[in-house]
Amino acid sequence: NSANLTADSAACHYGSDMDRLEAFETMREEILKQAETEQNRMDQLRAEGKEKSATYRQYLGNRLFYNRVKDLYRKYGLLEETKPSEKETD
Repeated sequence: NSANLTADSAACHYGSDMDRLEAFETMREEILKQAETEQNRMDQLRAEGKEKSATYRQYLGNRLFYNRVKDLYRKYGLLEETKPSEKETD
């Protein structure tokens, strides 16, 4: 069946289950780090009164994406519940 072929192809491409788990965890940490970095940059731009800049708006759009991804991680038990530092600041 084509679903098994696709899953088998992916397993071959990504290696063992442990390799895939490690790759996922690395990706998750990168997303969390990038979300934090961009939030810090947004805070700086806000302090400078640059909330209407293209850069700020791009970070804001990214933040919506990151929050959705983190919500999915929490839904499936892949991320702890919201920490005080992750609460919305707007």
